[in-house]
Amino acid sequence: MEIETTPPVGPTSTPASKPELPQILQYPSTPPRLITQGAEALLYRSTYLLPTIPCALKYRPPKPYRHPILDLRLTKHRILSEARVLVKCRREGVPVPAVYALDETSGWLMIEWIDGEVVRIRLNEWLKRRRDNGVAEGVDDAELRGLMQTVGSAVGRMHGVGVVHGDLTTSNLMLRPKNLVNVNGNREGATEINVLDGEVVIIDFGLASQSIQDEDRAVDLYVLERAFGSTHPRAASLFKEVLSAYGTSFKGANGVLKKLEDVRMRGRKRSMLG
Repeated sequence: MEIETTPPVGPTSTPASKPELPQILQYPSTPPRLITQGAEALLYRSTYLLPTIPCALKYRPPKPYRHPILDLRLTKHRILSEARVLVKCRREGVPVPAVYALDETSGWLMIEWIDGEVVRIRLNEWLKRRRDNGVAEGVDDAELRGLMQTVGSAVGRMHGVGVVHGDLTTSNLMLRPKNLVNVNGNREGATEINVLDGEVVIIDFGLASQSIQDEDRAVDLYVLERAFGSTHPRAASLFKEVLSAYGTSFKGANGVLKKLEDVRMRGRKRSMLG
């Protein structure tokens, strides 16, 4: 659901070197459009059942460097694992995309298309606007505080159902506007003024797992904290708002926040040692 479109990256020697696409991508109701490509999967935008229902289709192509049997087993495991996590979160009220369909043998997972933009883009837009207007840090930042609290609450609810994300960054948090004009995500004529206003939806559970260990949850928070520090340093000072909302939304937060201090200490030692 990342809106930045990237061209396909892969073998360019001959058409025969490209992996054969699954049938759902060869004969879809709407021609799929490649949105982005990661190390393990390609993300397409298509439709589900009706041309008016957009969906995201995640496809894990075969890896030629892996043994075919091992590759098939890994693909099946990862598709099913991601789907189970999404279904569990959705059932428990965690803001994640709904699962529409899957074929673990062919290596694809079809989920709900989330309108809006990733938090990274919206937050950078907001920070740039304030910088251009000469607004100092900490002044009139209620909008940013509200976003941080919304993020903390979403993460707390996810951890509360026994799921850890594994790659919690602002690129894997979608901000779905409260006022939408159409399913294409166009905000023309929308009444919203605050670009940070909306529902935070957690996406990309490719590295997620089911765990109730405080250590795993603390690592999730540490990764998110580092993401804010490196990608949005002007907003990093308000990460305490994330932790505050996390503590309110998750009953077991006290143990996780204590473990977070240990994780931070290990991270600082690792940084000093290089």
